[in-house]
Amino acid sequence: MAESSGSPHRSLYKLGSPPWKEAFRQGCLERMRNSRERLLSKYRQAGGNMPGRAQNTFLVQEVIEEEWNALQSMEGCPEALAQLEELMDLAVLEEVQQELIDQEQSIISEYEKSLQFDEKCVSIILSEWEANSLICPVCTKYNLRITSGVVMCQCGLYIPAHSPELTEQKLRTCLDASVSEHSAHCPHTPEFSVTEGAEEKSSLLMSCLACDTWAVII
Repeated sequence: MAESSGSPHRSLYKLGSPPWKEAFRQGCLERMRNSRERLLSKYRQAGGNMPGRAQNTFLVQEVIEEEWNALQSMEGCPEALAQLEELMDLAVLEEVQQELIDQEQSIISEYEKSLQFDEKCVSIILSEWEANSLICPVCTKYNLRITSGVVMCQCGLYIPAHSPELTEQKLRTCLDASVSEHSAHCPHTPEFSVTEGAEEKSSLLMSCLACDTWAVII
């Protein structure tokens, strides 16, 4: 379906707008920005590995073709299409392609930095649990106290005894195992919360919105 005459995308190519080189460049770059999730999905499917050679990309060629097809679908712009066909034969296409490659790599680099930050957070949490008294996983501020199996924290956390034999060391082992198992398939930091049950005892729950998983710790 042709784009409406009032759409921003179409108006970008109207006569009297910025030069064709800049107009086509802006259209491609905007399309790449709007395709961030699609790009990262391809990146994750590739196992988090960049293409082997610089000219191999995840989404650049698709973006250029989609932008070209979008222009061809515009009605009543024969002069515009004629100018663009001439443009596509010039070195301008290579310039736009290189900018898209740079933008694609920038998006992936930003994503990688966010993953490294989450991995660092998980590492810090595990280190604190191993080196200090058992830190409350819910508030990550105060130490947990376990008396006769009852788990308590200054932040208000209170979990009735599920087992009188529960100790700080046993709970630490459960937490370490759950966090490590989650980290094996997801780089994001999980969150901890306490379930409130009217009939059943409260439980300590680990969940992750990023990979949509959860696990009962105790």
